Amino acid sequence: MRILIYGAGAIGGYLGALLADAGMDVTLVARGAQYRALSSQGLSVQWEGGRALQRMVPTIQPGEVPGRYDLVFVTLKATQLAAAANDIAGSLAAQGSLVMIQNGLPWWYFERGNSRQPDAPLSSLDPERALSRSFDLDRVVGAVIYKPVMTKAPGQLFVPQAADNELIVGEIDDRDSERCREIAAVMSAAGLPTRVTLDIRRQKWRKLMINLVWNPLCALTQSPSGAIAASPAGAELAHTMMLEGLAVARSVGVELEFDPAAELRRVAGNFRQQPSMLQDVRAGRPLEWEAILQSVIDIAGSTGVAVPALKNIAACISLLDSRIRADRVAIVPTPVAQRAAA
Repeated sequence: MRILIYGAGAIGGYLGALLADAGMDVTLVARGAQYRALSSQGLSVQWEGGRALQRMVPTIQPGEVPGRYDLVFVTLKATQLAAAANDIAGSLAAQGSLVMIQNGLPWWYFERGNSRQPDAPLSSLDPERALSRSFDLDRVVGAVIYKPVMTKAPGQLFVPQAADNELIVGEIDDRDSERCREIAAVMSAAGLPTRVTLDIRRQKWRKLMINLVWNPLCALTQSPSGAIAASPAGAELAHTMMLEGLAVARSVGVELEFDPAAELRRVAGNFRQQPSMLQDVRAGRPLEWEAILQSVIDIAGSTGVAVPALKNIAACISLLDSRIRADRVAIVPTPVAQRAAA
């Protein structure tokens, strides 16, 4: 089996390290500083508690994918999918599978499932229908991962200890399938416990309830979840956001066993872990807030659920994202001769 990891960031790099260490035929797709580090120095993974792994893994850049792959793990941020969609689709073998591991709700959420369709499409997930045009839904496998991984530097990953440690895969039409069982077997053999679900949308919502709150709040406050939970005002806001998220899930037929008070207790004392959106702010990267936050607001608008707290947080995080994107615009250096003349 030829395996491609498209997007060798924290999660993608971690999956690639496990698969390479297990002797699998795996290739990473990375760009920029990450590509340069992986190509020259290899991939370094440090687990809390002392375990370490250093591997040279074949690494290529987008647009350079050689041949076709039987299994493609897509670990890009949701904000990066549209630009890479054609390249990803072109990397897939005729009977291959795309395992889509993104936070938030997926663009295919209301395709082939049992959840009630809202009155309006979720434009925030696939605004120009680029994903719908590029990806064959028959090849798509939904996925959710629970594994906190942090990027210390290009090519260097740190894996803190955490209670949750699993990958969940499922067909988007909720059927049982041999390919999902095969994917689960491959990843479990590589060291990441993986199970198959027959309700991938419920699993997406279960993970989303965590990201919906802690990702934007940690990014905006530059604080870990434990600090927010320790603040009476922060805990009250987080609790309200969770209640709103649960109400939106119910509006499309998803009942979750999720207790906001228990979630606040779970993160109590967590002063080290950095959610992905907080890592992105500190690294000056665009934020994945639309799939995580705006998609829920869009559904709420279609199903008539009031979400004032989520809307206020979205307004703030969108401004922060706009500022980051503006700061990333390249500044053309002044030619030396002009500087001298000045």
